[in-house]
Amino acid sequence: MLKGSSSSLTPTSHRYFSQRLRMHYVEWGPPQNPTVVLVHGVRDHCRTWDDLIRRLSAQGNYHFVALDLRGHGDSEWVQGSGYRYYDYIYDLQQLIEQNEFGPVILVGHSLGGAIAAFFAGVFPEHVRKLILLEGIGLWRGEQEAAGTAALIRQWSEINRDLAGRTPRRYPDLQTAYQRMQDANPQLTQEQAMHLTAHGVVQLEDGQFTWKYDQYTYNFLGVGLSEAQIVELWQNIQAPTLLINADQGLEKRTGQDGTLAHFRQAELRIVEGAGHWTHHDQPESVSAMIKDFLD
Repeated sequence: MLKGSSSSLTPTSHRYFSQRLRMHYVEWGPPQNPTVVLVHGVRDHCRTWDDLIRRLSAQGNYHFVALDLRGHGDSEWVQGSGYRYYDYIYDLQQLIEQNEFGPVILVGHSLGGAIAAFFAGVFPEHVRKLILLEGIGLWRGEQEAAGTAALIRQWSEINRDLAGRTPRRYPDLQTAYQRMQDANPQLTQEQAMHLTAHGVVQLEDGQFTWKYDQYTYNFLGVGLSEAQIVELWQNIQAPTLLINADQGLEKRTGQDGTLAHFRQAELRIVEGAGHWTHHDQPESVSAMIKDFLD
């Protein structure tokens, strides 16, 4: 795909296709620089990385690419099936290979951290360094122990509940912003407004709703067992930085003995931060990443 270069300060929007879905990503900086690909978490979007990218741009010469996962942001929703790791990994592969970005520095947060780690295990030739922020670790043990039939029944029940779920609507952007701020009180006013402005869409009746697909709430059909996850982690060849928060979620990569499954990995803990670590402590996180990249 041929594109013009984008400014390091202003992202440009691009499209590509994966499994017939129209996918979206944004790009900063000259394409000839080393490429950093960033993968957001569930119910988030590509513009969640803006502040971190600006900080890293000031510290080095990179080419940044941040995608909207399928069902998120300005990428299309899946019709007739759920959201699986296999498909997320394929979308990332298509982004990198169609645009000849690789090998890349790959950064992922939460669900995006899991996807980035699995991608590095499947396509090690495309990843020169790997950075995981609060990446999802081994969390399915109890569900797997209950048996396959029980797991599928639970997945089915969640899907049925989601089918009847009405997405929240807000009369104006300010009300949506207030919801974002109430749900994430650690965000600054500026951060909450930025994430809201890029995370909602205005409907025909003038109301606003979040861009993500409700079906992204169902994690039980993602398609990888814990044994398969460990196998992929062990296959990662790139130097890896795991960044977790001291007030983060449970079951993250690097915690609970999972660090032993990575060949060459370093675990760093960010003080005074929650799951959205790069928003809570942006200076600390950007400094850790800069040190790792150097």
